[in-house]
Amino acid sequence: MASTRDNNNESNRLLASVDWFTVLLYVVLVIAGAVSIYAATTSSTSQVSMFDFDTFSGKQFLWIGLSFAIGFSLLLIDRRLYEAYAYPIYAIMIIILIVTAFVSPNIKGSHSWLRFGPVSIQPAEFAKTATALALAKLFSTYGFQIKGWRTYIVPLFIIFLPVACILLERETGSALVYFSLILVLYREGMNGFVLFAMLAAVSYFVIVLKFAATLTMGIPTGIFIVLTCVMVIIVLMLLMYCRSLILGRNVALGYIACALIAWGLTAMGVHINGYVFFFTVIPASLIYLLIGMFHDDLNKVLMTVIFAVASIIFMFSVNVAFNMLATHQQNRINIALGIEEDLKGKGYNVNQSKIAIGSGGLTGKGFLQGTQTKLNYVPEQHTDFIFCTIGEEEGFVGTTTVLILFLTLILRVIAIGERQHTTFGRVYAYCVASILIFHLTINIGMVIGLVPVIGIPLPFFSYGGSSLWGFTILLFILLRIDAVRSEYGTW
Repeated sequence: MASTRDNNNESNRLLASVDWFTVLLYVVLVIAGAVSIYAATTSSTSQVSMFDFDTFSGKQFLWIGLSFAIGFSLLLIDRRLYEAYAYPIYAIMIIILIVTAFVSPNIKGSHSWLRFGPVSIQPAEFAKTATALALAKLFSTYGFQIKGWRTYIVPLFIIFLPVACILLERETGSALVYFSLILVLYREGMNGFVLFAMLAAVSYFVIVLKFAATLTMGIPTGIFIVLTCVMVIIVLMLLMYCRSLILGRNVALGYIACALIAWGLTAMGVHINGYVFFFTVIPASLIYLLIGMFHDDLNKVLMTVIFAVASIIFMFSVNVAFNMLATHQQNRINIALGIEEDLKGKGYNVNQSKIAIGSGGLTGKGFLQGTQTKLNYVPEQHTDFIFCTIGEEEGFVGTTTVLILFLTLILRVIAIGERQHTTFGRVYAYCVASILIFHLTINIGMVIGLVPVIGIPLPFFSYGGSSLWGFTILLFILLRIDAVRSEYGTW
């Protein structure tokens, strides 16, 4: 009797400690998602029930019911087991990903689904949780800290191993999600310079491709802009990163003088080739820095030089990397950047999606009244393009409400991470937040044409059991870890 009473008391304490506000947000989002799927796949004159298992919405409600069962089952598992078995879970998922690449059927060019009779499962959705657990386990290891380049090797290996396995399945979109976990490294001590370098690389890639068709000073405008940015960044790094007023001032004055001379010669009719100009001025400034750095902070000035050289090398590698992509991937990037316009072909989905969202106006056309939806203008609207259904039928008010719900959930997850007493709990929470941010940003960016279409579902909204279960497991493990925060130290 005493044992039963103790178990009941423990269960009551657990239930009282669960962050029910987060659970409420989760329930609201998944229900709203199922209703949106019904709106995206049902005619306004149809009498089919929303809960009919022959419809997409009926199946989604089934997945939701199973997700509730999975979520609350995860709450009953001892929190210590998640930490103890983090590495074995990760290893098993890696094996499953590799097996999937070889045994799964070809579905639209991808080998990422395992079939069990009428049910199909996408392991990549569950590998996110395994990777988050493994990262959390690594950072909770006694003495582990991000200090020096050698300490990056293991966490980056944990992040990029599933990426390689998923790329083997030819599922680029799912693989890109794992890059979001680099934000976790930044939270745990990664130098901000690394994050800045990554953002610069993305910017260079876009600029070089976007402005490749026109010429400035005889060179592609994209290359001209990037090289100009490199010069500006060198000066800013000298002033703000190296804290060297003298070097920064001298380099800036040198750049300005060279630019004025080039402008004057051009005005007199002398042709100045852009490559000659930039690859005279920039190397000269870097040589000056290599000489002058012995009088300043050696490491920081050297890092500035390395960044400039790496930027130039990366700039010239953009076209090589772009040409290595599959044709359909190149087309999607060109459409997203506005380099190509094919409203009836490659850009059809995105164009129709933007029309649907724009036609919704402020308050929308009303539930089940979306013409773009009902006439099936937007393919895959109940999956990756579910957000345009909300925009058309619920308008700006509806889309804003959904975004506020997601923002509230993400901020709540971050708050949960910050109140953890263990490194394991904090790192895992930031993994969850990073994955949610990436999915939300990329999916909505796809729907409104800001980023290429790469097949990223909207969390809790897009149709599919694997995606819903994957996010449910990811979130409810965090809730279980968080539920014992007040008891930390008593285990």
